[in-house]
Amino acid sequence: IERSEYALFCLKNRLRKIKTSTATEVVPFLESVTTRSFINDFFSHNHIDVIYHVAAYKHVPMVEDNIISGVLNNTLGTQIVAEAAAKNAAGCFVLISTDKAVHPTSIMGASKRLAEMVVQSLAMHSDTTRFCTVRFGNVMGTSGSVIPLFQEQINKREMINVTDPNAERYFMTVEEAAQLIIQAGTMGNKGEIFLLDMGTPINILEMAKKMIHLSGLQVKENGKGDIKISYTGLRPGEKLKEELHSGTDIHATAHPKIMQTKETAEDWQQLSAQLLDLDEQITQRNASKVVKLISDMVTSYNSDNKDTSNG
Repeated sequence: IERSEYALFCLKNRLRKIKTSTATEVVPFLESVTTRSFINDFFSHNHIDVIYHVAAYKHVPMVEDNIISGVLNNTLGTQIVAEAAAKNAAGCFVLISTDKAVHPTSIMGASKRLAEMVVQSLAMHSDTTRFCTVRFGNVMGTSGSVIPLFQEQINKREMINVTDPNAERYFMTVEEAAQLIIQAGTMGNKGEIFLLDMGTPINILEMAKKMIHLSGLQVKENGKGDIKISYTGLRPGEKLKEELHSGTDIHATAHPKIMQTKETAEDWQQLSAQLLDLDEQITQRNASKVVKLISDMVTSYNSDNKDTSNG
């Protein structure tokens, strides 16, 4: 299920090329997870074993500028799919989350933490569907990733923009992330939040310099060199360094690269009532009230940016 026609076209063709059995059918749906009527119809007419819920708007500054769309997609989209999964006794629901959900300073991070809370809470009320969340950082080569952006700028001999010389991010490969997500999904049962071992965080400035050098070029300094690096400052909602957990209740699992963290699960009746209020404010496109409700529900959310003029 994909709302981008071009992305769906590319994915469909790629999957059909690599499938190993003629009995396997790839069925593309050009739809959105926020369309409740479609999602309910989809689950009622198909026996679903496993759902990997990846749908999210993930770019922090973009979501800060588009609060309504970000929360609708990231939080309510998760709720719609998760509720349909539970209602139709799907086998397993795996939410793909982000390190930005830990002590969020952005609407994007807070909307994903709230999505985690939805999955945790629903899991306590489901006897048929297994729910869990897998939380990790940046995946190299995915859409909007800083690495292909830097490479494109280097190829064009353009200036590279780095937010802060001390900014750090976690990175892992697409292949490793996919394998660990599948592994974690087999271990999930009652809303667990799994953390992938992302290794050591990487300094963005040093990564940019290394990419320039590996391209056979030099950083431009004092008028000499090829590629200039500029510091733009952290944008609204961005952190200097990301976290994978809040620092408490971290446990090992049977897999050496997967850990588990404990987060308090909310009562579903109370949370669902708050989500109804959130849905109503989104329908009315009242961004300031959406931010207020998010702040009330995600108590760890802390942001100085309260500009909601764009909605």
